[in-house]
This record gives sequence, C-alpha cells and structure tokens, in this order.
Amino acid sequence: MTDRIRLVLQFDAAAMRRDLAQLASSDWVDHFVTRNYDGRWTVLPLRAPAGATHPIKMIYSDPGCESFVDTALLAKCPVFQRVLAAFECPLQAVRLMNLTPGSAIKPHADLDLGIEHGKARLHVAVATNPGVEFVLNGRRVVLGEGECWYLKLSDTHSVANRGATDRIHLVIDALVNPWLEAQMAEGDSADAPET
Repeated sequence: MTDRIRLVLQFDAAAMRRDLAQLASSDWVDHFVTRNYDGRWTVLPLRAPAGATHPIKMIYSDPGCESFVDTALLAKCPVFQRVLAAFECPLQAVRLMNLTPGSAIKPHADLDLGIEHGKARLHVAVATNPGVEFVLNGRRVVLGEGECWYLKLSDTHSVANRGATDRIHLVIDALVNPWLEAQMAEGDSADAPET
C-alpha cells in the first residue's frame, strides 16, 4: 500500500478557521518532544485520553490508551464537531497542530502509525501556504486546505514552514474499520506533484 492517500472527504477550511477564533492563544501547548523540532510547534487537544487533565497528557496520543473523550475545547468548536462526525470510525486522539513560519519538524518516524497496525493518522489542512514542505519518504506531499490525507507516519517524515503564515492541521488518530478502508480505497494514492 502507498504511504499517502488523499481521501475523497473535503471540508470547509474557512469555516474551520472561524472555529479557531473561538479558542484562546493560551489554549495552545508547546509540543513536548522538543528534540523533534526547531521554532514553534504547538498543539491544542480536541479529543484526549480519558481522565487526562494535565495539558501535556491531553496532547499526548498515547498508543496504550483505549479510551478517549472530547475535550471542553471541542465543545467551543461546532465546525470541528461536524468535521469529526463525518468520520464513521472510532476516533482516538484529535489535535490541532500549528507550525509557525520559520519553524521545522525534523525527520522522524511515529512508530505503529500505519493501517497495518490498525491505526491511521489523518491530516486535514486547516491553514497552509505554498512555503510548507511536508516530506514523507523523501517525497513531498502537498496538502491543500480542506483536504483529508492518510499519511503513513511510521515512515520517516519532516515538515518545514518556509511561508509567512501558520500551518495548522487537524490531526486525527482513527482506528481502521471497514468504512475507513473503503474511504482509503476510493481515495487518490497518486503522488502529489513536485513544486
């Protein structure tokens, strides 16, 4: 199977950005794995491990956790609630992730994040710019605003925001079920054009 699939799901990026206005800048937490990035990479939890109250534990996508719940922040975001309702599969951690201009996520791999492990990490681009370079297995992936992508992030990947605006993705960890398998089968697995 390919390491990237653009699903047929499409969402209204402008509406999602309006939801962002409901959230305070203080709600964002610095990503805790500081060795993996340079600059500013922040996270806001919309679904978190059940019982987690500390901000770091709320943004952690704990692979051993079996129970995830919506956060109070998601309650402020009706558009993101509708986006998540479109996924007819069990959702685990769901986070907004913001990479600011001039920041970069270093090459790394997130173990056990592939459909062969029963778990898919999906990215929905909420805000991006042409200067964002997302590289997976040495090849660039161009994620358009509102698009939803499966990316096999157990493989090596990196991101650099060389643009002038924030790059914000809705990052969804989902359990693979027949609905999600069908979505991926219908999606576009062609390589994104080099730019």
